[in-house]
Amino acid sequence: MNTNNHQHSHEHKQRKNVINRLARIEGHVRGVKQMAVDGRECPDILLQIAAIKKALDNAAKIIFTDHMENCLVDAVQQGNEEEVLQDIKKALDNFIR
Repeated sequence: MNTNNHQHSHEHKQRKNVINRLARIEGHVRGVKQMAVDGRECPDILLQIAAIKKALDNAAKIIFTDHMENCLVDAVQQGNEEEVLQDIKKALDNFIR
């Protein structure tokens, strides 16, 4: 989520891929919630939560790669790479704790 409200003047090539992945993750989370409602075994629920975490990590990798390949390249061309680098450092600090 871009909390700084920067306007992007370039295309994120993986946007559709990320949206599709997040939609699948959203459905998976609903499914795991239903497993809990239904009283399924804890190990089964934990296994599904682990799968969701891995799917989120993979979506984050795609977002990060897309950012590196597009946003940073655009920033260098626009001359505002320092601002974009600070934004990605802050995002990484929040993501990797």
